[in-house]
Amino acid sequence: MTLDEILTSLFPAGHDVVVDDEGLISGSGTLDNARASVIGVANRAPLGVEGAAKLAATVLRVIAAGRRDPLLVLVDSDSQRMSKHDEMLGLSEYLAHLSKCLILADQQGVPTVGVLYGHTAAGAFIATALSTRVLVALPGADPEVMDLPSMARVTKLSIDVLQEKAKSTPVFAPGLDNLARTGAVFEIWDPQKSLAAQLSATLARGAQGDARDVLGKARGGCPKAAEIAARVQELAGHD
Repeated sequence: MTLDEILTSLFPAGHDVVVDDEGLISGSGTLDNARASVIGVANRAPLGVEGAAKLAATVLRVIAAGRRDPLLVLVDSDSQRMSKHDEMLGLSEYLAHLSKCLILADQQGVPTVGVLYGHTAAGAFIATALSTRVLVALPGADPEVMDLPSMARVTKLSIDVLQEKAKSTPVFAPGLDNLARTGAVFEIWDPQKSLAAQLSATLARGAQGDARDVLGKARGGCPKAAEIAARVQELAGHD
């Protein structure tokens, strides 16, 4: 689906969402009795310091407004913008700031939903879609936390070894199906049905809390995370 088709299906009653020259998405749309805020990255644009700061500022304005309407983060990005300009200005801190703003919104009662409809990778993926309470995707989405050549450089393992591990261990493998198996992607929406109705259902289910570790265990893609999280919480409750 194109971004225009997605927005029309999400907000049949109308929206004012626009994409600027840098590929940043902003605006809002009518959803049931709410006015959902929308931010994100389009046209496979890389996310640099200026873009991260603009998106974070919008999230903070949503929090300051005191409303509890949903905040959608639509994503079709490249990775973070890997330029000397961005690195010298501390791109990692800007991405972390955006991520923390989205987490704060969730903690302040603003339902945050990531909608992955295209490509995304690395820090841009983590700071946007993966920082929402619930992440959904549309068929054809192409996420990768780290591609295999980059993973090979970091782990010092060969591409052949990583490709073999990816067959049985989803955390080693890029792609939508693997992210869904780990629980990172809550569900994959059906583009032939109303996205507005599917969003409403997702919001209702997502209100129960962050269930990524539980989903990852149930789907067999991340079998230990739920147990480790439970153990950490148990230990944290002791003096």
